[in-house]
Amino acid sequence: MQAIYLMALDPVAEILADPNSYGFRRERCCADAIGQCFTALARRGSAQWVFEGDIKACFDRIDHEWLLNRVPLDTEIIRKWLKSGYIEKDVLHATEEGTPQGGIISPVMANLALDGLETLLVERFSATWSGKNKNKVHFVRYADDFVITGTSQELLEKQVKPLVEEFLRQRGLELSQEKTVITHIKDGFDFLGQNVRKYNGKLIIKPSKKNVAAFLANIREVVKGHKAVKACDLVRMLNPKITGWAIYHRHICAKETFAHVDHAIFKTLLQWCVRRHPKKNKSWIVAKYFTEVPGEGGGNRWTFFGKEKKADGGIRLPILQRASSVHIRRHIKIRADVNPYSPADNDYFIKRHSHRSHRSRPAKGSTEVRI
Repeated sequence: MQAIYLMALDPVAEILADPNSYGFRRERCCADAIGQCFTALARRGSAQWVFEGDIKACFDRIDHEWLLNRVPLDTEIIRKWLKSGYIEKDVLHATEEGTPQGGIISPVMANLALDGLETLLVERFSATWSGKNKNKVHFVRYADDFVITGTSQELLEKQVKPLVEEFLRQRGLELSQEKTVITHIKDGFDFLGQNVRKYNGKLIIKPSKKNVAAFLANIREVVKGHKAVKACDLVRMLNPKITGWAIYHRHICAKETFAHVDHAIFKTLLQWCVRRHPKKNKSWIVAKYFTEVPGEGGGNRWTFFGKEKKADGGIRLPILQRASSVHIRRHIKIRADVNPYSPADNDYFIKRHSHRSHRSRPAKGSTEVRI
């Protein structure tokens, strides 16, 4: 039933959506949100201050009545979904506010609650001087995370923040005072797992330190939690994590970070090998678990691999994928004004899909060593 309502609601939500909202919308992704940050901040004359907004328990606190008045459909069924409650440890808990997380329609409902803030900011701060936006107020949102740029800390603190607080208050929401900060672009800020910062006037976007640390912690947890598995099985556990993380960050300045991550994973795996064979010397361990894989720049002779038998009696040697084997490739941001449901934009999306398909390539190298 939610899927049927979603098919009816999503096209309407697209029309009502903020142009620079990128979360839970068709044809849009995190890379588009980061691309808009670059557009708003990269130039020499761009805004220097950034308001980092964090909404406290957004999905859990949206006002039901406000949301139902916003939904342009018959709301009787939606009201029942919102008020149905949840069961935890055989106890029924009522839900008087918020949208149920996990429901396929909930992200669109949350977007409906938050859409309109960009329009409000444009109406309030779009005063121009010499044909330019003198306040340099730009808005970028992904789900309930957003950033707003401005020419000064005072502008963001005294004018933008109260406007945002009032907008959220009408919807039963509020900013997290601990996590909502105003930052100068020279100090940089983290957004969607990436760090946006200007170095000597040049904007550089890299994977954030927190994101890298969390990723490596997860890798170490997997390795330490599987001390007795075969090397080939460990390779299969780690490869999707490494490749997926690297593909997420492939559109920014991540080459040095990829190399750092590869080295950290190598040290973790070397420790795993030494722990398994405490009486063997390192030369024996290296010969058993590491091999040379030809590639660009002379290849890599420290590639972790495993061995397993094929059904035909042969041997397969799956190798560990490296983050640095993923190509760095610029992402072309989606136009803010296009609608995937509009026939007028069909040609744009056909060309966009064709271009992305043409540029799509697998990671460099093979997933196995040939013998």
